[in-house]
Amino acid sequence: MTATTDGSGGAPASRAASASDRTTDHRPAPEDPGNLGTTALLTAQRSVEHLLGRQDAQGWWKADLETNVTMDAEDLLLRQFLGIQDEKTTAAAAVFIRGEQRADGTWATFYGGPGELSTTIEAYVALRLAGDRPDDPHMERAAAWVRAQGGIAASRVFTRIWLALFGWWQWEDLPELPPEIIYLPPWFPLNIYDFGCWARQTIVPLTVVSAKRPVRPAPFALDELHTDRRNPNPQRPPAPAASWDGVFQRLDRLLRGYHKVALRPLRRAAMNSAARWIIERQENDGCWGGIQPPAVYSVIALHLLGYDLDHPVMRAGLESLDRFAVWRDEATGGAGRTEGPARMIEACQSPVWDTCLTVLALSDAGVPADHPALVRAADWMLGEQITRPGDWAVRRPHLAPGGWAFEFHNDNYPDVDDTAEVVLALRRVKHPDPARVEEAVARAGNWTLGMQSRNGAWGAFDADNTGTFPNRLPFCDFGEVVDPPSADVTAHVVEMLAHEGRAHHPRTRRGVDWLLREQEPNGAWFGRWGVNHIYGTGAVVPALTAAGVPVSHPAIRRAVGWLESVQNDDGGWGEDLRSYREESWIGRGVSTPSQTGWALLALLAAGERDGKAVGRGIAYLAAAQREDGSWDEPYFTGTGFPWDFSINYHIYRQVFPLMALGRYVHGEPSTGRNGG
Repeated sequence: MTATTDGSGGAPASRAASASDRTTDHRPAPEDPGNLGTTALLTAQRSVEHLLGRQDAQGWWKADLETNVTMDAEDLLLRQFLGIQDEKTTAAAAVFIRGEQRADGTWATFYGGPGELSTTIEAYVALRLAGDRPDDPHMERAAAWVRAQGGIAASRVFTRIWLALFGWWQWEDLPELPPEIIYLPPWFPLNIYDFGCWARQTIVPLTVVSAKRPVRPAPFALDELHTDRRNPNPQRPPAPAASWDGVFQRLDRLLRGYHKVALRPLRRAAMNSAARWIIERQENDGCWGGIQPPAVYSVIALHLLGYDLDHPVMRAGLESLDRFAVWRDEATGGAGRTEGPARMIEACQSPVWDTCLTVLALSDAGVPADHPALVRAADWMLGEQITRPGDWAVRRPHLAPGGWAFEFHNDNYPDVDDTAEVVLALRRVKHPDPARVEEAVARAGNWTLGMQSRNGAWGAFDADNTGTFPNRLPFCDFGEVVDPPSADVTAHVVEMLAHEGRAHHPRTRRGVDWLLREQEPNGAWFGRWGVNHIYGTGAVVPALTAAGVPVSHPAIRRAVGWLESVQNDDGGWGEDLRSYREESWIGRGVSTPSQTGWALLALLAAGERDGKAVGRGIAYLAAAQREDGSWDEPYFTGTGFPWDFSINYHIYRQVFPLMALGRYVHGEPSTGRNGG
């Protein structure tokens, strides 16, 4: 994959380089504050030209999806485990990892965030594999910080699993999750379908790895990452037996005991069943679920079960992982030294999401509905609709398929969020075959209605995936492992249904009622898949008004008041990821183009076009735009798991400002079956 450096694609491999870009490429503040409409129009036109120039010939848009260096570190660990490492890949990955190290020697999970222990450990080990010496200054700083935080023993389970693969940690000191879980029926607690789809795809192969407990020869020791190398795993007092943590700790002890007495025929059959489950879910491009972590663990599990690297399943899986790599010609590594090339691993690729959002933004900005770029995009999106059942059908066995997934290839896991936004985007295009669009939209609408959870809201990938037990397992100490309904996904569905003429459908009204109940006392809504309350509020307010909630409604007025109260002095909006953990960060952070766009979408939908806050926000977007019509944004405004896994969608900085500018100039999209 070729890197892009114009703000719609790859982020610079070094933060120092991107900081220089930000200070030299921003446009000056507009000189006509009294004619903000003209400024907004010209700013939008430059953005339109930029985005139209980034479309692929097949019709899609896709920008880089940036996460953190655990993706890169685990890719190197996988290659070491399989014996397929090569000097070029290792060196390029090391350049990228070094370039992400903070001055204190740590690695963070998001731009500007604090050092994170497990991420720092994995990055350190990856650099050791690449040849960096433990007495190099940048490595000594990292190791000292790790020891100060409790060493390897304090890291998350998944990090210690990677270390156990090389004997750097003992398998006996890891939580247990047996492969026999594959046999638990869907109604039984802790069956695999109690987990969110991303966790399910990861846990099934990891049960095989945990059962096999492989150890490859370690190329070096990691004594410098222990607080006490003679006692690397000091005992900790157990949680009280009457607490949930205590209950699940004791359950883990039972599972560890079961590992010693498990019947070999049953264990072998369970692992073979897990292998079949994994292979059945491999996509046409060789990946699993379109995301990197399950693919990595699936490859390891199948390899341990005897699949050699030349087996078609394995070969396709490894080739798919290569497609997650973004190569850059030159980068700045640690200590400001110029190195290169650099190689960054995307956790996922988002062409469907990027494309539907781009179509909506271009349409908002006045691009004609029959513009060739929009028609090409609609053709491509229509071809991506999924018309066969996936894992979602376990809980909805009689529901006909019809959704869209996030990625190029992911037929097993369409998601409600993408489906709602694709329908909205398709309705903005004057397609030469309207019957084809009608058929696709009808399938999507029925599937989406059928995916509603019992409480009236929608989750992302499954219906009623609301169990509390999976999050309590000692094995699952990293991020969300269930997929309950969220305000942002529900809002996108409600908005889509309203624009489809279903504002008064009973399921839509239940969704509206749920959203109104979910408003927080401060007037905002929590953002599950974007950072954070600004994202949630930016999604919910347009949905409520599209569904007929008047702008005078108390919920809308409270939302407006909250957004006005958290606007920054520069006219923009920003919210730091720390808002997921600390109330003092809610609605607070450095202004970003994407979050400013979200706030403006809510205010415009609430009838605040002529308000002072909107005017200041539009002026901020105009001033922040670069000469080429793009915006730069190093801050992470996307969410995988709240706090634990953050995302910088490089498309967000382009599409959401354009949506806001377009709606400021041209007005809100009309509501109705073919409105907009």
